[in-house]
Amino acid sequence: MPKEVRTVTIPAVNLQQGGSQMTMIPAWVNGLLTPMEKLEVHQKGIRHKAVSVFVMDGTSVLVQRRALSKYHTPGLWANTCCTHPHWDEDPSICAARRLKDELGITGLQPMFRDQIEYRADVGDGMIEHEVVDLFVAAAKIGSLHLDLDPNEVAETRWVDIYDLAAEVAQDPDIFTPWLQIYLADHLDLVLTDSEKFRSE
Repeated sequence: MPKEVRTVTIPAVNLQQGGSQMTMIPAWVNGLLTPMEKLEVHQKGIRHKAVSVFVMDGTSVLVQRRALSKYHTPGLWANTCCTHPHWDEDPSICAARRLKDELGITGLQPMFRDQIEYRADVGDGMIEHEVVDLFVAAAKIGSLHLDLDPNEVAETRWVDIYDLAAEVAQDPDIFTPWLQIYLADHLDLVLTDSEKFRSE
């Protein structure tokens, strides 16, 4: 069942596409999975597929602050990678692809944890109603190479996930709604076998 809508206050952003190519993602229309333009999906709050990744070293997680140019939730902190698959793209392939595209991360093997559904207000009248394939990938803090795409990611940092949960509880408005939901309702999925993810 979808989770309750969680709202954050987001500054107004320009929704003009500026001639850029439209992004089509898998969404459900009248119960049928259909390619739809991503912005329209968010404006109408249509249920759609998504992929989310937590890169972990033990209980430490790599988090990213979204680029200020993103059309929703700009400048907010999120988990390592959160994205939408291409039409008919396998979720695990999508997870690896977006780790590389957004963060320059290669060589990891994202492991599927579970499928999560949530619905959340992301500001400017837009709604994320996502059916998310959640992945966790093991990494070593000292040896993970990053090459950030500035159009996607403003900055990154490593933080213990329990400290992150405390930060979210203290100052939720600087974090994306989906990260708030993951930490509040699905932390057990992220931390399953976390000791196997600890670097030597």
